Amino acid sequence: MRHHDLMVEEFLKRQAAAKKVLVALKRSRKQETLPSALQVADAPLAVSEEHSFYIFRTDTNAVLARGIHGFEAAKSRANELRKSHGLKWDEVKFKAERGNQSSGGAAGGSGGSTAPAPKKRFGVSRDGKTFTNAYGQRSPVKYSRRVNPSKGRRLRGYTDSQGNYHDID
Repeated sequence: MRHHDLMVEEFLKRQAAAKKVLVALKRSRKQETLPSALQVADAPLAVSEEHSFYIFRTDTNAVLARGIHGFEAAKSRANELRKSHGLKWDEVKFKAERGNQSSGGAAGGSGGSTAPAPKKRFGVSRDGKTFTNAYGQRSPVKYSRRVNPSKGRRLRGYTDSQGNYHDID
């Protein structure tokens, strides 16, 4: 019981400290200034200005705009699109685009193309005769006589170069 009481007391102290920090953040948002002890918490916002964002509808997942640089620019553009399309607040959102977010110029190396490299396709080929794994190694697909009842097609798999058999589905 003694140990339990100490843990509860420690939890309550941490909870009170967290509440103080939240109150300080709320006050600072209203005053547009941060206390010096909490200025480190604002650092991630500056990083988000370097990213490129895209805006999409949440109900249809249709992309409304791409390549918007900076968080504030994306926020204002999302608001403009929401008003122009007559949408509600929760129907328009924006996210940071994935991939290399370099700002202009060639991406690494000397010269070369700035076009993105083609994606490696892996899995079963369209004709169903070969399988390409994540490393780009191809193997012929083997089909069994049995049918997978949940898929409604024959069981299939491949044997890799070391002689190991792998189920595909």
